[in-house]
Amino acid sequence: MSDIYQFEVNDNQGQSHSMAEYKDKVLLIVNTASKCGFTPQYKGLEKLYQQYKDQGLVILGFPCNQFAGQEPEDDAGISEFCELNFGVTFPLMSKLEVNGDGAHPLFNHLKQEAPGLLGSKRIKWNFTKFLVSKDGQQISRFAPKDKPESLAGKIEALL
Repeated sequence: MSDIYQFEVNDNQGQSHSMAEYKDKVLLIVNTASKCGFTPQYKGLEKLYQQYKDQGLVILGFPCNQFAGQEPEDDAGISEFCELNFGVTFPLMSKLEVNGDGAHPLFNHLKQEAPGLLGSKRIKWNFTKFLVSKDGQQISRFAPKDKPESLAGKIEALL
């Protein structure tokens, strides 16, 4: 597969979406969790979304419970938590796996195209971020410790 637009994902309402819906948009794809030390990054992600959504940025949050069980809620509970605690309005997708045999194909593609430190294909923790260009070809990976606001310049360069 040459780009991310060939994948299907489910939103947190269980509706299927083609990633092709996001063609010509800059995407920030993040595996998230509600009970993690990095959870406050939801606030920074929302701030980026508000700042750049009218210019073509879409942030997609993909909850994942593979890291120390830090996302135990179901999709409805996750959505409520994010809205109430962080005012999240960017799209939250259905909970999925990012590593292992059950990893979603989208995340397998992202990990292949943008390996981590020392070429690692695994996602190490919650809030790993993938920044995808408008054509779906250019993918950059950012560590959980990279704060959302530190990506502003890279986002602007792709918009």
